[in-house]
Amino acid sequence: MQKFETLTGVAAPLNIVNIDTDMIIPKQFLKTIKRTGLGKSLFFEMRYTQEGQELPGFVLNKPAYRKSQILVAGDNFGCGSSREHAPWALLDFGIRCVISTSFADIFYNNCFKNGILPIKVSPEDLKKLMDDAERGSNATMTIDLPNQEIRGPDGGKVKFDIDPFRKHCLLNGLDDIGLTMEKASAIDSFEKKQAAAQSWL
Repeated sequence: MQKFETLTGVAAPLNIVNIDTDMIIPKQFLKTIKRTGLGKSLFFEMRYTQEGQELPGFVLNKPAYRKSQILVAGDNFGCGSSREHAPWALLDFGIRCVISTSFADIFYNNCFKNGILPIKVSPEDLKKLMDDAERGSNATMTIDLPNQEIRGPDGGKVKFDIDPFRKHCLLNGLDDIGLTMEKASAIDSFEKKQAAAQSWL
């Protein structure tokens, strides 16, 4: 998993509440178990017509936001059904950080396991960040995970809280497999002792 330390990039405003996982990546794109290739279908029903043509009014289709790495979204982001394809699609598009006042629990947990930083902020701070994100190509923010702060284009700062263990995992690029591999020597040692003591297994 890619490490997350400090990210500077364009933030896209998605001022819609209750964005569910089917809106993030519709069910027809869940046939794959690969984590790549889903970015083109991110927010499919909002980004494209039924014929597959881009809708110019959708934020990620606008020139200033096509390479956004940060998403500033409305309340209760990632609600709905449980699907890990949702963070996969965001990550494949290039989104490394989602900012909202609240997230659905399963989506929130899946973000950390895939190298995306979901940040919870107050409604007042979200309003400020949404205003910053609406500046088009000037909507550049810096997400500083070590110092737990968001810096806006005018130098304003918003502090955020994060669980220390999740912060450690992101800073070191550790998903569940990575955490297990940190114990590789202990696992090898146990297996050797087990094989010697119970050779019939």
